[in-house]
Amino acid sequence: MSQSTISEPARETPVVHRTDVLVVGSGPGGLAAALAAARCGVEVTLLERFGCFGGNITVVGVEGFAWYRHEKTVEAGGIGWEFEERAKAMGAAVPESQSLSYELDSEGFKLVADALVEEAGIHPMLHRQFVAPIMEDDAIVGVIVESKAGREAILAKRVIDATGDADVAHRAGAPTFKTPVEEMQAASVMFHVAGVDKAAFMAGVKADPQTYADWSTGEWQVETDGKEDEMYSPFLGKPFAQAIRDGIIPAHLNTIGGTWGAVHDHGEMTYMNLVHLAGCDGTDPASMTRFEIEGRKQAMHAIKALRHYTPGCEGIRLRNFGMSIGIRDTRKIDAHYNMTEADARGEGRFDDTIGIYPEFIDGYGVLILPTTGRYMHIPYRSMLPKGVKNLIVAGRAIGGDRIAHAATRNMACCAVAGQGGGVAAAWSVKNSKDFADVDLGQVQKMLEQQGVRIS
Repeated sequence: MSQSTISEPARETPVVHRTDVLVVGSGPGGLAAALAAARCGVEVTLLERFGCFGGNITVVGVEGFAWYRHEKTVEAGGIGWEFEERAKAMGAAVPESQSLSYELDSEGFKLVADALVEEAGIHPMLHRQFVAPIMEDDAIVGVIVESKAGREAILAKRVIDATGDADVAHRAGAPTFKTPVEEMQAASVMFHVAGVDKAAFMAGVKADPQTYADWSTGEWQVETDGKEDEMYSPFLGKPFAQAIRDGIIPAHLNTIGGTWGAVHDHGEMTYMNLVHLAGCDGTDPASMTRFEIEGRKQAMHAIKALRHYTPGCEGIRLRNFGMSIGIRDTRKIDAHYNMTEADARGEGRFDDTIGIYPEFIDGYGVLILPTTGRYMHIPYRSMLPKGVKNLIVAGRAIGGDRIAHAATRNMACCAVAGQGGGVAAAWSVKNSKDFADVDLGQVQKMLEQQGVRIS
């Protein structure tokens, strides 16, 4: 066949479900959006391409949900806080190693999410991949999905795009922009190990404590505002540098290094955030395929180096990888308001706030930790795509520049935006108003009733 395209025959696609609010994607933003909307009394459906809810927490294995938290950190509360509290109650969380937060167990949180979804009366639709929006002029009225059941349609009065990559908004025709691949934040393959001698490992950490200043080594140069430099960090860098010098791992793998999450009494060390893959485009399946494979190879090199040079790790073995590579940066909407570096660094304040987020910036070579009580507002307008009705975006694809994204991409902030979007969706349905026309005063009151600090 020489042609570059094919013509598919016209088909009738069955409508398998109708709902008030459809949330596409169940990561921290999507899960919070679905819960918030359902608790406002509307019918909610949560669509997810994998077999569990939780996204970055469960599928990727990023267990440090609020690792920025310190004594003076000021947060929104709400459903993000509930994720931690419920996980603790269900035995799916342990104290986090570098903060006052709890690390969420990536496997146990699957059960936490299941329970939250069931209790809220949300209609779950796992194992279905979003394919295309269903449009009536400039309004989205549902989506097409594909699965083992074939091609199906789901109709909805309102849609929340929580795909992380603005997939729904982009395909619906809303303007989006994507970071150039060479400038994207690195992707990561998360992994966990077993066989750690906890006493020996922790003694080694105590003997040679690392700080956030140690992040600026090798290929990385990390900008802080100074106060972070002497703070403890569970950073691992020296074993990999030594392994390169000794020829244990290839010299070109000088980006291996990072943090560990928790060491358990039974010998597991979880949330190994050591593999950083520059040049991975999370909207390109060919790119993701290549870097999934490369990331697993690099993880095994990291384990080999740890065995040679890290006390307590002489007998470690791989326990598991995350189910999918972790993507930090791809597409974002061109929103009615795009957040700025000045907002993230300068405590941005907005009349249309739907929640607050502490002054935590992590990305593009910048690390600012919220230790002084500073915080910014998340404006509702940053979630509103241009040109498409009945649609709002939650999670890391909201509008903003690079440094704003380095703040808002973090999971706890995604939950803040998701809860705001969910409440707005419920109000929109109940009052037959488009997202652009919601009564922000009413939405803010409803968020406060759900335990959110909005200002």
